[in-house]
Amino acid sequence: MLKPNSTAVTEFLFEGFSNFGWQHRLVFFVVFLTLYLLTLSGNVIIVTIIRLDRHLHTPMYFFLSMLSISETCYTVAIIPYMLSGLLSPYQPIAIQGCATQLFFYLTFGINNCFLLTAMGYDRYVAICNPLRYSVIMGKEACVKFVSVSLGIGLGMATVQVTSVFCLPFCDGFVIPHFFCDVRPLLKLACTDTTVNEIINFVVSICVLVLPMSLVSISYVLIISTILKIASAEGRKKAFATCASHLTVVIIHYGCASIIYLKPKSQSSLGQDRLISVTYTVITPLLNPIVYSLRNKEVKDALCKAMGRKPRSL
Repeated sequence: MLKPNSTAVTEFLFEGFSNFGWQHRLVFFVVFLTLYLLTLSGNVIIVTIIRLDRHLHTPMYFFLSMLSISETCYTVAIIPYMLSGLLSPYQPIAIQGCATQLFFYLTFGINNCFLLTAMGYDRYVAICNPLRYSVIMGKEACVKFVSVSLGIGLGMATVQVTSVFCLPFCDGFVIPHFFCDVRPLLKLACTDTTVNEIINFVVSICVLVLPMSLVSISYVLIISTILKIASAEGRKKAFATCASHLTVVIIHYGCASIIYLKPKSQSSLGQDRLISVTYTVITPLLNPIVYSLRNKEVKDALCKAMGRKPRSL
């Protein structure tokens, strides 16, 4: 029910970074645009190279290519609007457009969480059960992992978007963020949002705590197996295959957990906005850099694609 003398909202305005002067916003625009283009370029290179080079047709690189595609869709849903808002603050967005942005943001964000979990399981099987790796991580199993990850993302996003946009929004229409996210939108609703807060918390537990727990268990088993390897060189090589994944997992889950798992009483939208920059702009760039562009197999494949001779160790 709408409050008396209030008007139903048909569009929102993003507050974004309007509290900064235009000089600072221009610097942010150049920096974020550069990072965005690097992210897109890096992910396109990864997907193309993995597609072209048969040596990279393995489960690990299949998951990596799916993660790159998902990260690209994720950033496309958020960053263009953010860049536009830096040049012209208080950009309007129709309520339908806001719902669409939130849907794709949640779908691919949750998909990324479960893809990282699948990649953790892949590393577990490769190190702890190498003799059965090709059997366990066959093509059909990999496709199922990817399909389930996307299915969970679509399902959870549908629940969240439906619960948020069933609420009435009246009078308050300025979103204190640079994109449509659940908590900033709930603060604009002109009705009790307790049920929505509970739904948001339960979804956050399912898509953050559950995957983090599974990844943690995988790494406990991985580390215990690696420590049993006799040679120091063997242990170093085994750790190296997991270092990239572990780095991205810590940053990805860490930033998301700070925002979505902390109590509402401790929530600061200004602080959340700064942390959001990390996992919407910086983290997607880390994937191609940490995961692949520093990876010898990928660099060798890139050299071959460019007609150059791969460097030997």
